[in-house]
Amino acid sequence: MTQQEYQQEIDFIFNRFPSYQKVGKVAYKPGIETMQALDELLGHPHRSFRTIHVAGTNGKGSTSHMLAAALQKNYKVGLYTSPHLVDFRERMKVNGEMVPQEFVYSFLQQYKEKFTELGASFFEITTALAFAYFAHEQVDIAVIECGLGGRLDSTNIITPELCVITNIGLDHCEHLGYTLAEVAAEKAGIIKQGIPVVVSEKGSAEVENVFREKATEVGAPIFFAEEVVETSEAAGKMYRSLMEGDLDLKGACQEKNLKGVCTALNILEEKFCAGGECSPAKSSGRECSHAKSFSAEGATVNIRKAAEITGLRGRWETLKQEPLTICDTGHNSHGFKVLGAQISATAAKRRELYPQSRLHMVFGVVADKDLDSIVEYLPKDAYYWFVNAKGTRALPSDKLCARMKEFGFEGEAVTSDIATFLKGFAPAKEDFVFIGGSTFVVAEALI
Repeated sequence: MTQQEYQQEIDFIFNRFPSYQKVGKVAYKPGIETMQALDELLGHPHRSFRTIHVAGTNGKGSTSHMLAAALQKNYKVGLYTSPHLVDFRERMKVNGEMVPQEFVYSFLQQYKEKFTELGASFFEITTALAFAYFAHEQVDIAVIECGLGGRLDSTNIITPELCVITNIGLDHCEHLGYTLAEVAAEKAGIIKQGIPVVVSEKGSAEVENVFREKATEVGAPIFFAEEVVETSEAAGKMYRSLMEGDLDLKGACQEKNLKGVCTALNILEEKFCAGGECSPAKSSGRECSHAKSFSAEGATVNIRKAAEITGLRGRWETLKQEPLTICDTGHNSHGFKVLGAQISATAAKRRELYPQSRLHMVFGVVADKDLDSIVEYLPKDAYYWFVNAKGTRALPSDKLCARMKEFGFEGEAVTSDIATFLKGFAPAKEDFVFIGGSTFVVAEALI
């Protein structure tokens, strides 16, 4: 296999089976029937390893990476997330290492005719690839992030050891519903008979009721992380230790994600290690080392290095110190409610050090995003450089500029591509530059 041959296969699935990330709602394919057919074709690979299933509006990627990082100290851990930022293989990792190109190439060569025959979507193909790779690698356990929603998501063919739902906000409403209760019902679709579920952020009373009712219906123990961290000595100790540490994931949103992670680890300790036996270790013939895996000290060491271990990027990531340049993949109102406040607070601290410091927002969005709901949380005391990422989904920079000026924001449209613009962008060294609004914008900034 040459690099050119590998790239041809990747280009084939991107062009023949366009991803939601690339083309938006036309690529969305609800339902798990095709995924079930693919799973049967592959011999049900996901049944050969244990899983943790993660859904939610925001924080799925961070939560999944932190759980995987904590577990991989003593287990062989698969991690399936989406979308990727730079390299397609970011989606599938084992103990932080991306799937080899050779495996991807061989898999696509072997099954691409079947994909066409079954009418598989891009996400169904990548999910099948991940499950096949994890089975091939004989992982002990895999952390599986939902793509969109939960109930009808391709990943929902698994029967996990634990479900985690991070939070509920309004996003992808045309697919998931236009009320918080409707969105919550779709996410709650991953809750299964007798399987414990952790909710990282309780949210509104209507959202809480949806989760409680679903859990009661299927006999699933439900844990609201905010309550568990307050009442459980083990989970509380782990959470406080992590918050006092120097986490690699710097975003303010991580506070609530961490509560979910600590609650999940606490439950896994009780589930896997009751009586001194650790199920994942036992299934792979390894000795149980649960005390190291799930103790506050052990988890702290690994979660603190989550970005380093797993390669997670774009979550309040510092790209430069002078001028201070930070990017973040937050892209909806629920995310910007926290992110916008963190941007403003960082800009204010910068001005305390450098009174002449200016806030620059390199900002772009996709055309189907509810911009009206986002602008409420964006800083007004900034100069905006409106950009459009590559691909058909991006809102053109001139149109974005015009709309944002209607909301009272100051700025100008950038005509060049993002990478070219950033190379020539030269703000004062005391300024603060934020890059975001879309995963596409961040992805091009990281190239």
